[in-house]
Amino acid sequence: MSPRDGSDPHEPARRHPSDHEALAFRDDVEMAEREQAAGEAPVASPPSGARRISWQKWTFMPAFLVLALLATWLWFRGARLDSIAHQAVDNGKVWLALRQHIQLTAISTFFVLIIAIPLGIALTRSRLRRATPVAMAFANLGQAVPALGLLILLVIWLGIGAHSAIVGMVIYAVLPVLANTIAGLRGIDPTLTEAARGIGMSPTGVLTKVELPLAVPLILAGVRTALVLNVGTATLATFGGGGGLGDLISAGIVTQRMPVLILGSVLTVALALLVEWLASLAELLLRPRGLEVGE
Repeated sequence: MSPRDGSDPHEPARRHPSDHEALAFRDDVEMAEREQAAGEAPVASPPSGARRISWQKWTFMPAFLVLALLATWLWFRGARLDSIAHQAVDNGKVWLALRQHIQLTAISTFFVLIIAIPLGIALTRSRLRRATPVAMAFANLGQAVPALGLLILLVIWLGIGAHSAIVGMVIYAVLPVLANTIAGLRGIDPTLTEAARGIGMSPTGVLTKVELPLAVPLILAGVRTALVLNVGTATLATFGGGGGLGDLISAGIVTQRMPVLILGSVLTVALALLVEWLASLAELLLRPRGLEVGE
């Protein structure tokens, strides 16, 4: 006969935990108390100003470039140079060529930015949106024409000198920045801009506080591409009298001096990798903090 008052001997075993469960529960409580006493807290999100850039990103490329340049310098010092090779590299000509190359890259990229970004913004406005295909056709034409042929045409028109090379580099590198600016602004969710206008923002405020911050990642990616393009295209400035590391490469080819050719080529590649690394860091550091969530 089973009593109704709960005197069944099996009933307490179902209502109360076993000794093993009680011990496990007590161990969990004691562990939680020890963690709390030790001051352990849940992992907090990084501060708003912190950037999640790994140490490999900071150190790998500089270390690789230092080793590559050191190995090239040691090899070059041990190479047997005749009077023609010495004439191409002595009297500070290597540092002069490197400085000219950096100047050509910096100046041309500056003009690319002040031309392509404002033009891209203007072409996304309602009044000039119809002109976008025409502008993009001209920008594509700049890259469709071979860089060397474009430089020669500019030399015929503008004369020999660095200014012809800079104009050619600007024409050649304007496409990625212009295209990314337009794509970044057009890819913004229309509800965000409508909400900004709904709270009373002016068109300028919507552009500077909503649209441009959201388009920054794509714009920076275009700038990064333009920088690398300009480093490579600047080697052709030597054919227009613009100087740069192309002088060393051209001298090595014309005189058939391999050490001079290799030195100019290694310096050009190292500069391109350095610029690409710096641009990638700038892309991460300048990206709005709110866009880093979920990366």
